[in-house]
Amino acid sequence: MILRPDCGHFPGDRPCKFNKLDGRTCENCSEYFKYETRILIIKLDALGDVLRTTSLIPAVKKAWPSSHITWVTKKNAMALFNNLNDVQKVLDFDEASTHTLLLSSSYDILIHPDASPQSAPLASLVKAGVKKGYLMNPRGFIEPADAAAVEWFEMGAFDNIKKVNTKSYQQVIHEICGLPYEKGAIQLKLSANEIAFAQRFREDHGLSKYKRLVGLNTGASGRWQLKQWRYDGYSALIERLLKIEGTGILLYGGSEEEERNRALKNDYPEVIDTGSSNTLREFFALMSLPDVVVTGDTMALHAAAALQKKVVCLFGPTSYHEIEDYSRITKIYPGMDCLVCYKQTCDFVPNCMDLISVDMVYDAVLKDLQ
Repeated sequence: MILRPDCGHFPGDRPCKFNKLDGRTCENCSEYFKYETRILIIKLDALGDVLRTTSLIPAVKKAWPSSHITWVTKKNAMALFNNLNDVQKVLDFDEASTHTLLLSSSYDILIHPDASPQSAPLASLVKAGVKKGYLMNPRGFIEPADAAAVEWFEMGAFDNIKKVNTKSYQQVIHEICGLPYEKGAIQLKLSANEIAFAQRFREDHGLSKYKRLVGLNTGASGRWQLKQWRYDGYSALIERLLKIEGTGILLYGGSEEEERNRALKNDYPEVIDTGSSNTLREFFALMSLPDVVVTGDTMALHAAAALQKKVVCLFGPTSYHEIEDYSRITKIYPGMDCLVCYKQTCDFVPNCMDLISVDMVYDAVLKDLQ
């Protein structure tokens, strides 16, 4: 057989690019290479968590330069991996063909950093020489694959342990994998078309007239009542920022923020609403425009961090320690004993977001704009 089916260029069901280019076959091709290490990462959701977990990729590629990475996630997160050349295959967890493929394959390393009853059975069944993270034992219980995964496992089980943690999520997952933590960047790469999309928005809305742009991501996941700063806080912040000569303000959000952003636009016609119906990739492209982003602890935070933006992030029920600041993220949180409660609702008056003042946020934005 003249075909070398283990070549990294061969897709398996069609000619490789070199055969298409000039008719080369394996016997006379100098481009042959073989992936030495096959790595499977299973990380399903939520979007922001999947995005920040991509910070593992630089460390994985440094440890195993000639590695083939397959990443299994949910369909809504697959677009996160567009343009990421270091991830060779992205699979939809909910597709039956994904499970068939994985169970008929073998891997050198499995990374499953979530103690998730949904994905742990697959992680347990997949054949891999080394397994890192969490598995399901034969009695149906989740358990750490080894001692390195115990700390995060117990943090997920006990709020008091979670509250006193001072490690970032990125550091924790690197430790689970046994990889050195060198503050690898969250991986997000815009295509030429996406960059052009952002440029058209800039031109259509005359953004070049501004010396600086501030992006306000005004919402958060509907699951968390107090990841979202109050409306009057954003309103007062806009009023003050508009007094800084040459400052433009962009509003960001999805369908859940449509009404809120429309109201802010009505109150302050000078602001530019980037829209609530953008695709995920369009949202990322538009997030490349501002110099500073104000947001809660949500997916926009990780996108802005990946795009090398300065960020002012507002924290309440979730851990500010778990966010790697990359020396660009300013963390704003009030002095309350009940912070990092991880409660989805709260009846405290005033609550944590009430106690984040406009001065606190404005001063942080002003410092980043200088």
